Amino acid sequence: MILGAHVIVYSKDAEADRAFFRDVLGFKSVDAGHGWLIFALPPAEAAVHPDEGNNRHELYLMCDDLKVEMSALRKKGVACSEVHNERWGSITRIKLPSGAQIGLYQPKHPTALGLG
Repeated sequence: MILGAHVIVYSKDAEADRAFFRDVLGFKSVDAGHGWLIFALPPAEAAVHPDEGNNRHELYLMCDDLKVEMSALRKKGVACSEVHNERWGSITRIKLPSGAQIGLYQPKHPTALGLG
């Protein structure tokens, strides 16, 4: 029985990005040993999109009010990119301390959250 999903974010500065997930985003974690934090994430859903390549994966955090969330992040010193409005949602990108980016979006489509 599948009971969850494990997401991996690769980073040039894993320690700084772990601190960001813990201190800025406020995700609770367990220490798997030697400071290797594994974070509890909010409920999630997965989508399969067509792509010419087969090894590109992305992480998007979801919110119910993008402007409010961006404002809260700004107060914590987090820069967000411009908002792009798509037919499926409004999206911004959050820059991690390592320089990598993750997405944050407010969906306009029905979500699968709570179905699991």
